[in-house]
Amino acid sequence: MIDLTNVPVSSLLELHVDLLVELRRRDVVRSANNPTGDYGELLFSRAFGWILNDNSSADAVDAQGLRYQIKCRRLRTPKGSRQLGFIRRLPDRPFDKLAAVLIDGKFRVLRAAIIPYDVVKPGAAYVDSVKGWKFILRDSVWELPGVIDVTSELKVAERLI
Repeated sequence: MIDLTNVPVSSLLELHVDLLVELRRRDVVRSANNPTGDYGELLFSRAFGWILNDNSSADAVDAQGLRYQIKCRRLRTPKGSRQLGFIRRLPDRPFDKLAAVLIDGKFRVLRAAIIPYDVVKPGAAYVDSVKGWKFILRDSVWELPGVIDVTSELKVAERLI
């Protein structure tokens, strides 16, 4: 590990930009945003061979044409919030399944699931201030009908990236 304690803030920010450029060159991230979401998309696409979409409401499509919304939540502490990023246009059924992964503070896969739309919709709550629905990836989600635990598949993909 590199000791960054005495590195000036301006140099740390420059390093941050350089890291994102390198991650993009390696096709790990697809945008200049926080890399968490892009990393989740990469994990699922590599684990299952899904094709990632560019600008679409669904993030990926599988060989059968099923549409996936992919969400990744980084837990900085074990008891951190499990609220996934907001889901837009949920009543329009913009995806068939939600693919969700929890990663730890060092970007290691903790737990992952594929959740049918019909499980997500009743479990989501509308938040008017952001015009989107929130879904919290509690441990109990893995016990719901139709939910598939794909933790092992994402851990394999993680090792291969």
